Amino acid sequence: MSKAIEQRQVYEMRGILDNPLLLAVCAMLGSGLIGYAAYRKAALTASGAWAAAVMGAAYVMLGGPVWFGLLIAFFLSSTFWSKWKRRHRSKAKAEAKYAKSGGRDAVQVWANGGLGLLLCALHALFPHPLLMFGFLGVMAAVNADTWATEIGALSRSKPRMLLGWRKVEPGTSGAVTLLGTTAAAAGALFIGIAALLLMPLDGTIAYDIHPAAIAGAAAAAGIAGAVADSLLGASVQAIYRCGTCGLETESEMHCGTDTVRMRGAVWMNNDVVNFTASCLAGLIGAGIGMLAMPVQ
Repeated sequence: MSKAIEQRQVYEMRGILDNPLLLAVCAMLGSGLIGYAAYRKAALTASGAWAAAVMGAAYVMLGGPVWFGLLIAFFLSSTFWSKWKRRHRSKAKAEAKYAKSGGRDAVQVWANGGLGLLLCALHALFPHPLLMFGFLGVMAAVNADTWATEIGALSRSKPRMLLGWRKVEPGTSGAVTLLGTTAAAAGALFIGIAALLLMPLDGTIAYDIHPAAIAGAAAAAGIAGAVADSLLGASVQAIYRCGTCGLETESEMHCGTDTVRMRGAVWMNNDVVNFTASCLAGLIGAGIGMLAMPVQ
């Protein structure tokens, strides 16, 4: 490709970025296509596809390659694991306990990406590296939790409750396995590596921070978020029992009948647990960023 053609493409891209209306249209079209494709693949429900389209467009408008790229990295990787393992019996058995299974709905989309979007908006108004580190922590946590859930369900050993360490059935909230924990760590590190690859594409991010600190912040915050998610699931998350089949579940309905609450707060469902754990991971990510920032 000649330099003249490359330069013309750069100018065309700058024209899109400098035109808010054109950027908004391109962002909505691109995010809409991704959301529609995910809906067709049953990765998202109809409400989830609409939420993903709006959220994706907002990330493009307010952030840059890192912000939108990490959102896509989380979505594509989590969808890949979910699709790859969907037909496995042990995973199907575990999903019977979940409040929601199958495609993600709008509430799940906002629970996973809403806090990151808030940080993205704040960064657009008040650019600061700590907001980026907080975002890394949030995305690493939701990715770690998703990888742990999807891959951990295939563990050949029974999970153990994080509190009390007793063996329980797969899919029980607050339970962990070695496979799931390893997957959580890998999912968190994946976000850190993706951030390192995306940051050179974003000229606004030049914080002079060592790459190891970026990857380390994502890994540490993501793992901490996954642990917090399990602790909340084992202690305060609402867990119910089906009166028909006797299964412990996160859902208020099972086998077509109302379930009976066994423990936990009624309002502390899985989406609230995920959001709370993400907040903690964001704070940890920002804290690590504060330590990693060069002294002025």
